[in-house]
Amino acid sequence: MAETQIQQEVSRSGAEPAPGWRPALVALDIDGTLLAWVDGQDVPYETIRQPVYDAVHRARDAGAHIVLASGRSPHGMTTIADLLNLPLEGSPEDPTPDVDDRLWVVASNGSVIFRYPPQEVVHEEVFDAAPAVRAILEHHPDALVAAEERSLGGYLVNRPFPPGELNGEQVITPVEEIVGKPVNRVVVRDPESTAEDFLDTAAKLGLHGTDYVVGWSAWMDFAPAGVSKASGLQHVCDALGVDPVDVLAIGDGRNDLEMLAWAGRGVAMGQAIEEVRAAADAVTATVNDDGVAVELNRWFGRD
Repeated sequence: MAETQIQQEVSRSGAEPAPGWRPALVALDIDGTLLAWVDGQDVPYETIRQPVYDAVHRARDAGAHIVLASGRSPHGMTTIADLLNLPLEGSPEDPTPDVDDRLWVVASNGSVIFRYPPQEVVHEEVFDAAPAVRAILEHHPDALVAAEERSLGGYLVNRPFPPGELNGEQVITPVEEIVGKPVNRVVVRDPESTAEDFLDTAAKLGLHGTDYVVGWSAWMDFAPAGVSKASGLQHVCDALGVDPVDVLAIGDGRNDLEMLAWAGRGVAMGQAIEEVRAAADAVTATVNDDGVAVELNRWFGRD
C-alpha cells in the first residue's frame, strides 16, 4: 500500500492528543500487531519486519519506554524481545544490559509482569479457575484446557493443542489437577466451535469471580477478576512514574480492549474487528502494511 493510502487509512474521527503530546511509554501487543502471518510467506512467523523494528528503536532512542503486552505466557515473549533487540546489548566488555534498563513485559493478559533479561517476575496475580472451567466444560465437554507451568517453560494440558497454538512443552494432565491450585491464567479451546459460540456460552454462564477474553476462534482466556493488560500496564506505569495519559498502546484483539481504552492514545490495527476499532482513539494500517511503524512514525519521525 502506498504511503499516502496508509496515511488516509490511519485518519479517524477519534480523540486527538493535546498539541505537543508525545508518548512517554509505548505498549505493544505481539500477535497481529508486531507479528503477522501472510499466506505463502517463506520466513518464520516470529519475524519482526524491518520498518517495525526501526520504528520501535526510534521511539526507544527518543526516550520512550517500550513495553510488550500480550496474552502470551512469559516464555513465549522473551523471543520477541530478543528479535527486537530490547534492551540493547551492553558494550563488548560488558554485554549484560544495565539492571535498570531491562525491558518491562506484561504477560498472560496482565497476570504476570516481568523484567528481561534475565527473566525476573516482579508481580503475579493468581486465582481459582476451577469453577469457571467446570462450567465451560459442561457446555463444551470436548474442549482443550491448558494452564501455564513456568517450571516447565510450557503448559499442563488435558490433551495436546493444535500445532503452533501454545509455546513450549505440553504435559498431559487431568483437568482437576490443572485447575487444582491457583493459576495465573487458563486457556480453554474448542476446535469444533466458533468464537461466537464461546461468547454466547460465557454470556449465559456469567462466570462470576473471573474475567475472560474470547479470541479470534473458540479460544477463551480466563484471568483473575479485574486483571487485564490495562491493569498490568498500570503497574508498570506506577513503577516508572508515567501517567497513563502519556501512554500509546497498539493492539488488534479483544484482549486489547481495556488497554486501548485505558491508554492516553489507544490505536487499533487496521485488520482488527469493529469492536476493537470502536474502542480505540484511532486506527492505523494493517499488520501486513506495518501499522505499528505507521503510528510510531507520527510521533518519532523517520530516518
